[in-house]
Amino acid sequence: MRVVDLAPEQEALYCSCLEDWSEEMREAGDHKARWLERMRGRGLRVKLALDDGGVVGGMIQYLPIELTDAVGRQLHMVLCVWVHGHRQGRGDFQGRGMGTALLEAAEADARALGSKGMAAWGLALPIWMRASWFRRRGYRKADRRGLATLLWKPFSSDAVAPRWLPRTGKTPATVPGKVVVTGCLNGWCPGQNLAFERARKAAALFGERVEFRTVDTFDRHAIEEWGQMDALFLDGKPIRTGPPPSQEKLVKLVARRVARLRA
Repeated sequence: MRVVDLAPEQEALYCSCLEDWSEEMREAGDHKARWLERMRGRGLRVKLALDDGGVVGGMIQYLPIELTDAVGRQLHMVLCVWVHGHRQGRGDFQGRGMGTALLEAAEADARALGSKGMAAWGLALPIWMRASWFRRRGYRKADRRGLATLLWKPFSSDAVAPRWLPRTGKTPATVPGKVVVTGCLNGWCPGQNLAFERARKAAALFGERVEFRTVDTFDRHAIEEWGQMDALFLDGKPIRTGPPPSQEKLVKLVARRVARLRA
């Protein structure tokens, strides 16, 4: 196994989170590719893990914490570390130490860049990006928001622990006589991009009765304004996006709101 920096010829694979075989990844659109273009030169770092045959089996992406929905100083933050675990496509690479190798390589890189620590987010649920996985690798809790724990590993004694941006409570405006679906979109996560695209298509099925709005949360000031990077709202009320809701579920949710307009 070896860990390498992302090369131009691997960018399409990276933007599909190594799932270039997946119809859902195609359904998520080109938002991650456009996010990558916007992130060039802003400190984004991407590394890939290759097996002995040169097949890409894992990836990690991290960037200065100032570009995320966390607050910190002189820290880098892991947006995600993912080792392909499906039988489809390139196959199952989990359980071979790729995730640990990727995280260690990212930490070494962040140290070389002068970072005072590495932050990451982890879930309490036993699925992707488990908080317990990071804890076993020396990370400790810095903050918590719902099911998402903000963890970190300091590299120096003067490093300061990060914290989540506070939820602002901001909700999208409603429109009398219409249903409004609003998507906050950052672009870095295909799963959130998929939820956004499904919501957009669901809204389009109802014509002028439903208005779809996009909030671009790429810039830090927009992230601070909304207190989050990705979200969906239906008439100002949040819709859970993890895992991405199906197209059918979103259509049903919108249809219920439309039916209330007629009542």
